[in-house]
Amino acid sequence: MNLNLVLQELVVGIATGAIYALIALGYTMVYGIIELINFAHGDIFMIGTFASIAIFSLLGVTTASHPTGFSLVVILLITCLGSMLICAVLGIVIERIAYRPLRNAPRLAPLISAIGVSLILEDVGKLWNGVTDVAFPRIFPSAVYYIGPVSINSVDIFVVVVAVILMVALQWFVSNTSTGRAMRAVAQDREAASLMGINVDRVISITFFIGAGLAGAAGLIYGLKYGSTIFSVGYQFGLIAFTAAVLGGIGNLVGAMLGGVLIGIIEAFTTLIQDPPLPGGGPAWTRAFIFGILILILVFRPSGLLGQHTPEKV
Repeated sequence: MNLNLVLQELVVGIATGAIYALIALGYTMVYGIIELINFAHGDIFMIGTFASIAIFSLLGVTTASHPTGFSLVVILLITCLGSMLICAVLGIVIERIAYRPLRNAPRLAPLISAIGVSLILEDVGKLWNGVTDVAFPRIFPSAVYYIGPVSINSVDIFVVVVAVILMVALQWFVSNTSTGRAMRAVAQDREAASLMGINVDRVISITFFIGAGLAGAAGLIYGLKYGSTIFSVGYQFGLIAFTAAVLGGIGNLVGAMLGGVLIGIIEAFTTLIQDPPLPGGGPAWTRAFIFGILILILVFRPSGLLGQHTPEKV
């Protein structure tokens, strides 16, 4: 196998994995706090892609627009923050309406509620932009840089830089702020945290706010990288991101980041080894590899690569 081709696929895998990692953080944060698999999280990411397109439109940016320089930076910043805010508020609304009333119910009840919210959001996506692909404005300059024989697209650099900044900021927030310490306390023992004066409901709402906000940012960089979105993208990317969270260790922030990048790299290399392609086409087999890994992890190392950070582990 050509070494240059391997390195090229490694670059592609890291860029894709950065998007998976941002989405996986939402899954792992919510599970770490209240032990709930928020199956609606992938669809919040989908709403983030649609919100980004809507904000671009409000700013006068279309598929034919080509802003440059300072105006491009401002447009991207406003769109990113706007998409994050919309998704973050949506995350809080979902937590208040669909999850909080069921917090003391049997575990199956909030799980069914999450699936119901996921279906509702998919229908919202259909009503918003239809059932076909929706184009993203191609506003990011398409430049290619070379490190030896390996080419790196400017969009992939932007995707990785944004993802790394957000992930580092989240890790710093959780490790060094009073709210972050409260989140870790609630994750370790909710009742003891409450007795110590921590507002558990507020901490859970903040967790949903942050996790959904990261999904909104992922929605923007996904659209810039792939150029289009569709109402079902949340289901597809959500399942893969959930696999990434399990691979790294559900409830573990660093594990979710690591799992997302590893899944992106695995996806890139499973596409590479299908040359000539296996019967049935590339994408289907790629998904089979990824979910096969999920099954193996659940069977042989259910705590993930870095271990779970949940109340049951304390």
